[in-house]
Order: sequence, then structure tokens, then C-alpha cells
Amino acid sequence: MPGFSHGDQPIPAASRVGPLVVTGGVYGLDRARGAIPDDSAAQVQLTFENLAAIMEAAGGDLGSIARITFHVKHPSVRAAINAEWLRHFPDPESRPARHTLANEGLAANMLLQCDAIGWIAD
Repeated sequence: MPGFSHGDQPIPAASRVGPLVVTGGVYGLDRARGAIPDDSAAQVQLTFENLAAIMEAAGGDLGSIARITFHVKHPSVRAAINAEWLRHFPDPESRPARHTLANEGLAANMLLQCDAIGWIAD
């Protein structure tokens, strides 16, 4: 996906096998600037934008996601995740499963990263 990468690591943004789509680590990279902002709310917004772009490139959208796992450097990031979560998934009857894990080892100023599993039927 243009503007999104895992640095010099040979990791794709996602892999699609049949209808199954599994992402690699998706994070709050500003693809236009090539940088991660310091603000957690901005990182969360960009993470969701990047996740949506990845799913669209695979032929789906955020509604195609069955599960998202978030890795957060600090528990305080959950509030920003919840705000974007409710914006993108307002219907409590139609949301992906979700799990959030603490990961103090996220690189540089990265405050969160997620990975997702989706299903896109042709």
C-alpha cells in the first residue's frame, strides 16, 4: 500500500488467502508525511485510516473485519481507541471482536499498533 510500510522489514501490510484477510501490524503512520505523530488521538485516528485503506485495497472495508487486537504502550490510549471505535462501529450488534494488550516495547513514539482478521467474500 503506497506510503505504508514496516520500515526495512519484509512484512506486507496484509495478506489475503481466498476470502481471509490478515493484516500485519497497523499503526498511526501519517502516510503523507512518513511520520508518526506524538499525540495518541492522532495516532489512533491514523491507525483506523490505515486499517480502512488496507481493507479497501483487499476488496473490503472495516465492516469486513471479524477481530482486531490492539497493542498499547500505555493503558491511557484506550480512551482514544474507544472514541474512534464507537465512531467506526456505532452499532453494538455489528462490531468486530476486540482484545487490547499492553506492549511497552512498541518502537520509538508509537503508542499503539493493531492487527486484524477479516473476511471478504467475492
